[in-house]
Amino acid sequence: MKVLPRSIKLLAAQLREKSVNCEEISTVISSTVQKTKNLNAFITVTEECAEKQWSDSKERHKLGKSLGDLDGVPIAVKDNFCTKNIRTTCASRMLRFFTPTYNATVYERLAQRGAVLVGKTNMDEFAMGSGATDSIFGPVKNPWSDGEENWRISGGSSGGSAVAVATGSCYAALGSDTGGSTRNPASYCGVVGLKPTYGLLSRHGLIPLVNSLDVPGILTRSVEDCTVVLNAIAGPDDRDSTTLKSPHKPIELPPVEKISLRGLKVGIPAEYHSPEMAENVSETWKFVARLLEEAGATVTDVSLPHTSSSIAVYSVLNTCEVASNMARYDGIEFGHRAEDASSTEKLYAESRAVGFNHVVKTRILSGNFFLLRRNYENYFMQALKVRRLIAQDFQKVFHGECHLLLTPTTLSEAPAHQEFVGHSNRDQCAVQDFCTQPVNMAGIPAISLPIRLSENNLPLSLQLIGPRLSESLLLTVARWIEHTVDFQHRVY
Repeated sequence: MKVLPRSIKLLAAQLREKSVNCEEISTVISSTVQKTKNLNAFITVTEECAEKQWSDSKERHKLGKSLGDLDGVPIAVKDNFCTKNIRTTCASRMLRFFTPTYNATVYERLAQRGAVLVGKTNMDEFAMGSGATDSIFGPVKNPWSDGEENWRISGGSSGGSAVAVATGSCYAALGSDTGGSTRNPASYCGVVGLKPTYGLLSRHGLIPLVNSLDVPGILTRSVEDCTVVLNAIAGPDDRDSTTLKSPHKPIELPPVEKISLRGLKVGIPAEYHSPEMAENVSETWKFVARLLEEAGATVTDVSLPHTSSSIAVYSVLNTCEVASNMARYDGIEFGHRAEDASSTEKLYAESRAVGFNHVVKTRILSGNFFLLRRNYENYFMQALKVRRLIAQDFQKVFHGECHLLLTPTTLSEAPAHQEFVGHSNRDQCAVQDFCTQPVNMAGIPAISLPIRLSENNLPLSLQLIGPRLSESLLLTVARWIEHTVDFQHRVY
């Protein structure tokens, strides 16, 4: 069987040179998807769609009319992005048979550039989780797990997308990031995970969890691939009023040998030194900080005093917006509908009782409690005020103290499944997303990079955080780190 190159640009070059063709790519990708089926990365494998898209790509390449670097490149999409005539389930019984009539903007832009959809990926139900263990289609298993006995979680909620990329079932995948749901699984699965600036990517067609925090995310095996995908999907969208109005200027990464870190100021936030952080994560953090210093960057300690409140603020704002967003699923217009309900009220109650899992129902109840008239000021309004303080903390450190922040992505390597499910969803999100949630509060970009393997042969990753619309600097420094540490991806 043909061995495919590991990067999007190399694959695109081979397609143009005709040293590889779409049939060979299809054969390799189909084989990989089947070989790694036990990991449960996909909810729907879109064979017919992919066959049609590869056929169209083949004709374009034959005529020398390639649509660019993504033409013929296999991708995957998290199953909370709408895909026309392809079911979109949010891994929930409520939407198990929902088939949208339109595409999410970010997927549509990839398809317009010739990308090939190989499947819709597994996730936590309605993206409420940090392990990809709460799907009605079963949990997603980490490809770095050693054996089937006590396998490791993939991270969540975009666990299926991370596993699809890590195994080579696709070259890039879309995830969503509300509190770390792209960066968390990227960290545990040893791939690159980018959460862009809020508004840089359209949310049109992304089934909402928390509108004010949700951002489409990108998962790839390299920073360069991540940049290719970002350039393809970023920019204004008339169908999403929250997108930025100015056009996206494509990011061009300099060659690694021309990247200079002299004059770069990197901050180490004191508040991110969690007592629950594993020693190997702490050592990895210090290791990369030393690499940056040796390359000429200035690494200094900084303070983000209000970020310690991020988990509490997130818990309130998340559940309030969840309560609002989930109200549309009433068993009448779309979604699961209970049978033989004797009244409208019973139809609502029975449809939602069966359609939602325990995690979703708990968040709905919590959100409605916080939004009660007697609680509104003390919970929701206070959470909004602290959220503003969190955003201001980031603004202050980026206004003179440093250009970027370096932090862990997660506090440990990927936990074992048995250990993870021994705690509640709320507790797990508080621990697993400790370093990622504050970024969503501020609407700023962050990227997770795999650095090295732990003693258990599991990926350890770090996170770079930048000010609003600093994706170019963020990706450039990330590329330098990626090249310097030379993380060895597992081959499947």
